[in-house]
Amino acid sequence: MSKPYKLTWDYGSPREYLRIHEKFEMPPLIITCAITGGWQGKEANPSLPETPDEQAKSTFEAYEAGASVVHVHARDPTKGYADAVGSKEIYYDINKRIRELCPDIIINNTTGGGPGMSLDERLLAVYSKPEMCSLNMGTMVQRGLVKARSGSLKGRDKDQMVETVFKNTYTDTERFAKEMLDHNVKPEMETFQDGNWYLIENLINKKLLRPPYWVCLVPGMQGATPPTPWHIMDQTTYAPPDTMFNIIGIGVHQAPLTTFAMIMGWHVRVGLEDNVYYARGVKASSNAELVARAVRIAKELNRPVATPTEAREMLGISKTPTKY
Repeated sequence: MSKPYKLTWDYGSPREYLRIHEKFEMPPLIITCAITGGWQGKEANPSLPETPDEQAKSTFEAYEAGASVVHVHARDPTKGYADAVGSKEIYYDINKRIRELCPDIIINNTTGGGPGMSLDERLLAVYSKPEMCSLNMGTMVQRGLVKARSGSLKGRDKDQMVETVFKNTYTDTERFAKEMLDHNVKPEMETFQDGNWYLIENLINKKLLRPPYWVCLVPGMQGATPPTPWHIMDQTTYAPPDTMFNIIGIGVHQAPLTTFAMIMGWHVRVGLEDNVYYARGVKASSNAELVARAVRIAKELNRPVATPTEAREMLGISKTPTKY
């Protein structure tokens, strides 16, 4: 692949931004689709895929729409798929089904898991042969209401308020990064606030990360940086060299923040994990619908959309997709 673009640059430099923008040197847009998530399920949107078969089919639709990376959360079949689960076998099954339908998509498993999961449970996703895994940086508090599941949906017969501490210490992140390095898994470092950069720097200093560094900004979560362009720009100016940015917009912020990211030359994550609505009061019909909107906006902004092959080269992931 020829490279008439800049993969990374000084994000705090207006002159550098103008030069790259005016010379059409913005990198191809990598679109990640987070298909399921670990909190809400079909009770929030019937189109959200929960079973391995549903997840594979939803990934295929998103892949055809333009996604080059899929972010996977496994659900517990013994609890009616209402809750997240840590299971090497279940993740492997999902990954295998996805690969059968999507021959070159980059498979990215979560190590965030779901509320209440232990570190050991969260880490099991690394051992199911993913090509990427999320690596959550820093600790934050979370509280949210998950709705009851009725009719054919099982696993939660009444509304439940979930309050938890999402723990990711220096030692935790070192452990996760070491396992990913040993298993040739590219970390997707999800950051929630400015202080998380200290943990990233620690991993770089300990040689537990390989460049380019794939950093996913997650503004708008409870306890995280507010989802405004000003706060996001402030975060990016502290980035070490060789950092690529991916933006996650939560809920109503998904479309505005991913559009902002495209303008800035960064990358985007969309999908039903982060946002179950397409417009105000209108639930998204599929993950593919959210991907298709991102592709359409990118084209209007003269931003090419990366193929899985291009995304692999940009991220430093093997050109040969993992076989299952």
